[in-house]
Amino acid sequence: MQRGVIFSGGGRPMRDRTFAPSRIFIYLIVSLIAAAWLAPLAVVVLNSLRSNEEIAQASMIGWPQQWAWSNYAAAWSGFCVAETCAGIRPYMLNSALVTIPATIFSTMLGAIAGYAVSLWRFRGDNWIYGIVTLGLFLPQQMRLLPWTIVLRDIGLINTLAGLVLIHTIQGLSFTTLFCRNYYVAIPHELIRAARIDGAGFFRIFWRIILPLSPPILIVTVIWQFTHIWNEFLYGVTFTSGQQQPVTAALIALSAAVADIPQHGVQSAAVIIAALPTLLIYLLGGRYFVRGLTAGAVK
Repeated sequence: MQRGVIFSGGGRPMRDRTFAPSRIFIYLIVSLIAAAWLAPLAVVVLNSLRSNEEIAQASMIGWPQQWAWSNYAAAWSGFCVAETCAGIRPYMLNSALVTIPATIFSTMLGAIAGYAVSLWRFRGDNWIYGIVTLGLFLPQQMRLLPWTIVLRDIGLINTLAGLVLIHTIQGLSFTTLFCRNYYVAIPHELIRAARIDGAGFFRIFWRIILPLSPPILIVTVIWQFTHIWNEFLYGVTFTSGQQQPVTAALIALSAAVADIPQHGVQSAAVIIAALPTLLIYLLGGRYFVRGLTAGAVK
C-alpha cells in the first residue's frame, strides 16, 4: 500500500486526510512562494481601481477607498498615447493582428518541419534540425541588425506584416523542436504502411500525423501566443507610432504621463493588456502540461 493512500472496501484508492508535519511545511513553503509571485499582481489590480488623488495622498500599496472603474475606460479608449487620444484599444488590435497569424503560421510550419526531420528521414536532416533549433540559443539582440537589413530590403520596416514575419521565423525553432520530439514517438511502421499504400509527404501529414497532433499543437499555440503577445524588443525597435503593439504602447503611455503620473490608468492599461494571455492560460492551461508529457508515455 502506498503511503498516504488508503483503499476503500471496493478496492478504490482514497486519499488519507491526515496531515503530517512535513506536508504542512511543504504547504507553507508553497503558499509563501505563491504569495510572493502574486503580490505584484495584487498591487497592480488594486491600483487600477484607485483614483490618482488617492494614490498620491496615500501610497502605491493600499485598498481602494472608492472604486475608480473609470480608469479602465480611460485606459481603453480615452487616454493619450503617442499624441493619439484613443487609449490602448488600437494597439491591442495591432497585437492581435500580429500574434494570431504569427502563431498559426509558426505552429503549422513547425509541425511540418518537425514531421519532416523525425519521420521522413533524408540525407542531412540532422544537420538541418540542428541549425533550425540553434535559433533557440541565440540572444534576441544578436538578431536585430540582420532583421533590420531584411525588413529594409523587402520594404516591411514599421509594418505589422514585418512583425508577423519576424515572429513566424523566430518561432520556428521552438515549434520544430517540440513537434519533432513529439513525432519521434509515433511508430515508423505507420508511416511505412502509408507509403506502401501510395501516400505522399503531405497526404501522410494531413491524414495521419495532424490528427495525432492536437496535444503538442496546443502546447505550441499557448507558448507562441504568450511569447508573441508579450514581446517588446522587436515591437519597439521595428515599429513606431500607430503601428506599435500594445507592449510598446504601454511604455509610450508611461512616458506620456511622466510629468503627472496617472498610476491608476497605467495599472488599468497593464491589466487590460495582460487579459488575452491570461484567458489563453485559463482556457487551455490544463492541456499545456498534458501536451508536454504526451510524447513521453507513448
